[in-house]
Order: sequence, then structure tokens, then C-alpha cells
Amino acid sequence: MSADGKIADVSRAAARFGSPHDKVHLEQLVAEADGVLLGAGTLRAYGTTLRVVNPMLLKQRQQQGKPLQPVQLICSRSARLDPQLPFFRQPVPRWLLTTTAGRGQWQEDEYFERILVVETIAGTIDWPVALQQLGAYGLNHLAVLGGGTLVASLLEAELVDELYLTICPLLLGGDRAPTPIDGSGLLTVLAPRLQLLEVRAIEDEVFLHYRVRR
Repeated sequence: MSADGKIADVSRAAARFGSPHDKVHLEQLVAEADGVLLGAGTLRAYGTTLRVVNPMLLKQRQQQGKPLQPVQLICSRSARLDPQLPFFRQPVPRWLLTTTAGRGQWQEDEYFERILVVETIAGTIDWPVALQQLGAYGLNHLAVLGGGTLVASLLEAELVDELYLTICPLLLGGDRAPTPIDGSGLLTVLAPRLQLLEVRAIEDEVFLHYRVRR
């Protein structure tokens, strides 16, 4: 995110202001995961997902008995996605996490290897049930790449264990520019508290690693 807490500018276009160091850091985290959660808005902005391409990381996954690429889980209530996005041509396993309404948009095995329908009475994704189902498929270590609405939903359900933030040296501003945690926001008395596990500075960027306190 920018130094003033924005993950994109006011246009909500794909944020590409992170350094090569940040991309290496992100790829390492993705390589440790069984699955990657990605919101529909983030997918639309970038058009692709981050694949593991570092030979050392690919070898590491192979030695651990994991597939070369973690499962890419697109999370969307409506599942309104353009099948022409480059994402659908990337050599990665693709799953869709959606609602009954979103399920009607897609046929299994055509663009997604698996479609999971887990919804609340209100028609939103039921996150506790979703994570139980993913665990049953062996997806226990999940990385969440955004966006802010997805992260907010998971935090609200108390399902985030750790948080990695890269502070980038620029200021974006804008009261409508997205932040790492969007949604309606939290009152201070309800805000999750964090324990700082690690802080590193590489050139002008700061890498923070937190644990969410229970």
C-alpha cells in the first residue's frame, strides 16, 4: 500500500507501484500457500493472478508434495467475470467460490475446475463454511491477495491469522481510493489488534508482518 494507506489510486486501476523486492516477497508468500483467495474486483483490475515462476520455489513445492501452483480461488457473489480475461488462459488451477446466483453464470470444467456454493440466508458467501469446505479439500494454508472488501469480510468473520503489509514510498490520497480493508469500517472498540512479528526495510519500502490477536 502507499504510505497513506491506499492499495490503488482513485481510479481503482491495478496498483503497480510496488518494487521488484515487493514482487519477490509476494511470490514467496504465494508459494507457501495451498490456495490463493482473490476478489472479483481485484481480478478485473489486474486481469491475471500471480503465478509461482521462481525455479527454487517451484522445486520447494514439488519437494513438499504440492502441485506446482496453488489453487486460485476467485471469490464473488455475482461471479460476473469476463471469460476473455488473460487469467482464464494462465496455467493455474482455477476454482470459484460463489453463491447460488453466481453459480448460474458458469459451467464446471469449462473455465473453473471446481465451483463451490456456500452462502448465508442473506445471499452472501458464508466464510466459516467456505473455509471448512476448503480444508476438506486439503486447502489449509490460504493467502488472501485482496481486495479490501474481501479482506474486510474475512476479518469480520475473524478468519485472518496473519497480515503482511508493504509500505511503498508514494502518496495517493483520495477519499474514494481503496484501502487494504474496505467495507463499512470498524469502531475502535471492535478493531482487531495486531502483534508485530517482523519489520524489514529494503531501500525505500518497509515490510511489516503482523499476527492478529484473538
